[in-house]
Amino acid sequence: MKEEIHIQSLKEAHPELDMLIRMEEMLWLNLRLEAFQKAITSAPLSKENVEAAEERLQRFAPYIAKAFPETKTSNGLIESPLVSIPAMKHSLERLSGQQIPGELLLKCDSHLPISGSIKARGGIYEVLKHAEQLAIQNGLLTEQDDYSVLDEERFRAFFSNYSIAVGSTGNLGLSIGIMSAKLGFHVTVHMSADAKVWKKELLRSKKVTVVEYESDYSEAVEKGRLQAEKDPACYFIDDENSHDLFLGYAVAASRLKKQLDALNTPVDEQHPLFVYLPCGVGGGPGGVAFGLKLLFGDHVHCFFAEPTHSPCMLLGLMTGLHDRISVQEIGIDNLTAADGLAVGRPSGFVGKTIEPFLSGVYTVSDERLFELLKELADTEDLYLEPSALAGMYGPVHLVKAGRGYLLKHQLTEKMSNGTHIVWGTGGSMVPHDVMNAYYKQGASQTRG
Repeated sequence: MKEEIHIQSLKEAHPELDMLIRMEEMLWLNLRLEAFQKAITSAPLSKENVEAAEERLQRFAPYIAKAFPETKTSNGLIESPLVSIPAMKHSLERLSGQQIPGELLLKCDSHLPISGSIKARGGIYEVLKHAEQLAIQNGLLTEQDDYSVLDEERFRAFFSNYSIAVGSTGNLGLSIGIMSAKLGFHVTVHMSADAKVWKKELLRSKKVTVVEYESDYSEAVEKGRLQAEKDPACYFIDDENSHDLFLGYAVAASRLKKQLDALNTPVDEQHPLFVYLPCGVGGGPGGVAFGLKLLFGDHVHCFFAEPTHSPCMLLGLMTGLHDRISVQEIGIDNLTAADGLAVGRPSGFVGKTIEPFLSGVYTVSDERLFELLKELADTEDLYLEPSALAGMYGPVHLVKAGRGYLLKHQLTEKMSNGTHIVWGTGGSMVPHDVMNAYYKQGASQTRG
């Protein structure tokens, strides 16, 4: 009875909650959004923190280039292309019956080297930072050294004295597992029921220990945390609360700026930038959005995208309860084909950090994800996994339901000069047979 009263009071305070509970597609606009200069004064992290993370990745670049030959062309930087997708834009306009002013670009983190998803940013960064600290503390390395020496057997032997644990729905586990094992760590990935079989098999092929659970992401994280607490030599990467994961993602912003400059795409008062980021527990999109706000301030407008069956960040932000409420508590099942976004409870750290910077959150149905997957393959010959398509419907949501936002921020007349970036978060490592099945599912669907 108490739960019903609680939910009813939440509904009265937040009328939009009814749409969320009915699992309808919706756009929620964040009334706690602040001007950048005000928001940054209370942020727990700073531009200097992001710059330090960027410098650390530069130190590791020689090692990355040596250990992962596929990164040699980028000199050991783990980076993805930014591409124009005009045919997909036309397809979105046709499907939605809505014109989308401005240019549509895709940030292809789906094709990042090493682990093929946005998690290659934060996950790999935190593993590298931990390895650096251990090596420096034990007198094996200095920041002035050529870090390519880390690929030597003596370092693998040293790191084999230590272990790393993480809880994951899939992609974070891949990035941490692959990098940790390459360095020589013993690594255990605790995976939820949503995790795809091929991701588990790939990790095991890299000599990563995979522990499976029948319940969701939250239990996998908790079990990983407990493992680390019992072993002083075990380092737990906490997807829910990690500042280092967050900073690893934030570095993406400065690299994106260079790509926009190369395309002669300005971002300023007359040329707004809109970025749409698929969201699970929140670390990846939160870090990227934070980095973008540091660079572009009020000229960038960031939106998170979540499945209708797993809108944990939207729920936490809407109610102001953050990690003190889960989607299950309001009757939503947290069952979605978008495995990377199948999270019932958001990160409290990310929600509170990003709240004054975030423009809004929207939801998309699984059916929509498969429809968009097929359309992107047909129009641009690009193949993403279902969760990565969550960002694609953002421009439609904004133009259809965000008119009040555009008016409030004096953006209506500037939209034709604007740029929309959809963050493609994963897909290049999906096996062909699995991707074909995704495509067929999209092809078999019809929408009214």
